[in-house]
Amino acid sequence: MTAPLFSGRARRSVAALGAVSAGLLLLSACDKPTPLATVTVGSSSVSAEASCHNDGKELSMDEVQECLTNLKNPKTIEYGRGETLRLGVEPEVVEDGKRWSAVLDGQPITEPSSSTYRSFPNADVFATGGQGEAPSSKKLAFLQIGEDGKPLAVWSYNLKLK
Repeated sequence: MTAPLFSGRARRSVAALGAVSAGLLLLSACDKPTPLATVTVGSSSVSAEASCHNDGKELSMDEVQECLTNLKNPKTIEYGRGETLRLGVEPEVVEDGKRWSAVLDGQPITEPSSSTYRSFPNADVFATGGQGEAPSSKKLAFLQIGEDGKPLAVWSYNLKLK
């Protein structure tokens, strides 16, 4: 008969230590979530993490353009003409001199702001100015801007006309 190298208690301790180590390894591989940005229309809201970001580092203009034109799985919210459009970001987005701006179909609709909330009562984001029929949806994005004026992150949404 052979004697066991480790007692039952020692084997359980080693197994527990291995499980804890594996868990910590998995957690260290996870990305830190980005702050949320929220779009509210009436009583409906959608929130999302940044669809394009570089862990606080500057995004190139090509990356920003790609992000604004080819939205990656944007959250969708329905919008009816004349409804109040509310846009909000978590305080983290505007910390340390950072600002944000809203962009509709690639065109800025707000000046860069350090406020966490903007409201547009009775807005008609689908107005065409008499230039034909309104599209059925529009791309809305929030652009985070560093204190040096360079883009840091983009949050993407899809506004769908009711």
